[in-house]
Amino acid sequence: MIKIIAIGKIKEKEMQALIAEFQKRLKPIHVIEMIELPNSNKKENDINGIIQDESQRVLDKIDPRDHVVLLDLQGKDFTSPQMSEKLVNLIDHGKTVTFIIGGSHGVSDEIRQRANIRWRISNLTFPHQLVRLMLYEQVYRMFMISKNHPYHK
Repeated sequence: MIKIIAIGKIKEKEMQALIAEFQKRLKPIHVIEMIELPNSNKKENDINGIIQDESQRVLDKIDPRDHVVLLDLQGKDFTSPQMSEKLVNLIDHGKTVTFIIGGSHGVSDEIRQRANIRWRISNLTFPHQLVRLMLYEQVYRMFMISKNHPYHK
């Protein structure tokens, strides 16, 4: 199983439609659960409070047996084939792979320490909604790579 835990909701209809397209493509391939957690309701000037609040809600959704991949600007760069190999290997060994997309203020050190992999999906900074779409596309691409499907070329 694959879980994606993300802070915030996708509001834009166009973005929802694009994500739904990848969910449809992935449905016959593998189970993916999207867990959307609300943004913190703490005051905007309490950034540490926001990070701790959102991070604790993320941690509450992670099973101790999950293999956690944190999308992190300070993470490692992996190519799509490298991530495909990691993902398929974990799934073949019965692991639940949990991807985390933190809130706009980041995540706590506790989440960084819990992560088995910290992955920089890009050197560029993107809105969280777009990162969610990019992650769905990359997960789909990883499965296509593992099946030697021409989509990834």
